[in-house]
Amino acid sequence: MPPHCDSLDGPVVTAARQALKAEDVELVLPYVHAEGESEVRRMFDMVLPVRRESAETRAVADQLFFETVVRVHRAGEGAPYTGIKPAGLSVGRVIPLAEHSVQSGSSEALVAFLSDVLRDEFTSRLEHVKLLEAMKHLSLDFARKHVEAMLSFEVYAHHVYQALSAPAIHNERDLVHDR
Repeated sequence: MPPHCDSLDGPVVTAARQALKAEDVELVLPYVHAEGESEVRRMFDMVLPVRRESAETRAVADQLFFETVVRVHRAGEGAPYTGIKPAGLSVGRVIPLAEHSVQSGSSEALVAFLSDVLRDEFTSRLEHVKLLEAMKHLSLDFARKHVEAMLSFEVYAHHVYQALSAPAIHNERDLVHDR
């Protein structure tokens, strides 16, 4: 996962469904950047009357509105629109835990899971460095592999730190990479 803002069961389409059902565009606008608001409002105003004609036109109008909202949302993230993904796709283990944290107000389960993953990754990578360190005296090739593993471990640690200390924002364009 990956984030699932572009899936039929993701938060953006869910909000768009709620907006159409309630006939209240305001319910989906928090998912749209300010520059895209007018486009979403225009499409909402266009699809509302068409939705009332028949089940077939409702389905087409809804799909058009979903695609518009997701495309505008993705543009606000600086990400390309690649279509709406079907519902039910795996989003991995972290997204459901993060969603649960938001709903419950507790990050305990998410922190425990990520802590376990982090500990396992660092342990495994360090064991690899130590194995190559024990073999570095056997040949120049092993010595080079040891240095590569050691530096990769250190760079990995740096990247993890950067990710952990990144600003708490959703828009990737605004992330600060040099900390």
